[in-house]
Amino acid sequence: MEPVQAALWVVILLVAMALLFDFMNGFHDAANSIATVVSTGVLKPAQAVLFAAFFNVVAIFVFHLSVAATVGKGIIQPGVVDTHVVFGALVGAITWNLITWYYGIPSSSSHALIGGIVGAGLAKAGPSVLIASGILKTVAFIVISPLLGYVFGSLMMVAVAWVFRRTHPGRVDKWFRSLQLLSAGAYSLGHGGNDAQKTIGIIWLLLIATGYLSSTESTPPNWVIISCYAAIGLGTMFGGWRIVKTMGQKITKLKPVGGFCAESGGALTLFFATFLGVPVSTTHTITGAIVGVGSTQRASAVRWGVAGGIIWAWVLTIPASATVAAIAYWISLQLY
Repeated sequence: MEPVQAALWVVILLVAMALLFDFMNGFHDAANSIATVVSTGVLKPAQAVLFAAFFNVVAIFVFHLSVAATVGKGIIQPGVVDTHVVFGALVGAITWNLITWYYGIPSSSSHALIGGIVGAGLAKAGPSVLIASGILKTVAFIVISPLLGYVFGSLMMVAVAWVFRRTHPGRVDKWFRSLQLLSAGAYSLGHGGNDAQKTIGIIWLLLIATGYLSSTESTPPNWVIISCYAAIGLGTMFGGWRIVKTMGQKITKLKPVGGFCAESGGALTLFFATFLGVPVSTTHTITGAIVGVGSTQRASAVRWGVAGGIIWAWVLTIPASATVAAIAYWISLQLY
């Protein structure tokens, strides 16, 4: 039985909110894509955001919509979703994004959205509507993605140091200034491929829940896919400079060779997670990779106090956004 169609104005408003979240995702997470390439001086900030935005959008032609399917159908039972649940989820995610952006904390937009969906779903129907496999997979990668980033980043740094051990440092620096363009492009590609799909997933879920799309459709409409990739690309173009400083310089000082290894390690992690359909945090991934690169020099090269503060934000993201989402769900019941 198909659901009764919700008022068109409500659906349009929620789609607009979802695209606003997607824009903020790009704005908030622009730092993850460009912090290393800016902090090493390879690109100027304005050049870097355009570069990253381009690869965010190009990802539409590279990755399948496996992450969108996880977000749309793998976190809570689709049958419980209505406009109030979607409203609550988006308000929870957007609120947490604004708070962490204001304080310059590189938290996860992805996990804020997952937390929002969980919180609104719990507020409506309790824990029985949660899909354990999808949630556990997402939560597990809160730990796995930075660890993979750390491992890949540090291994690449060790390998590069060994291969170029007899090469003059000035020459190595010159080569990796060019190579870092490739690694930054790859990371931005992974960022767009994983993060844009989360918004695609929630709009897809909304359209099915409100009767504007059949649940038998195997893919969302093209306008949803295109608009979500465009929104995250535009968000990246505007950038989040407060967070760039934290990611690019406060955790550890980077040279072009370190930036290349961090971005490459992060990109490998994102490609792997997107292939598995896991909605991961680009923030967690690149932070792990940067720490991995820094720790190959010496443990003191990493500012562990800054990294520890970031980890606390990771821990709080899902419960905080879930709490706000539950409150927003209850408020929406009084609004319409």
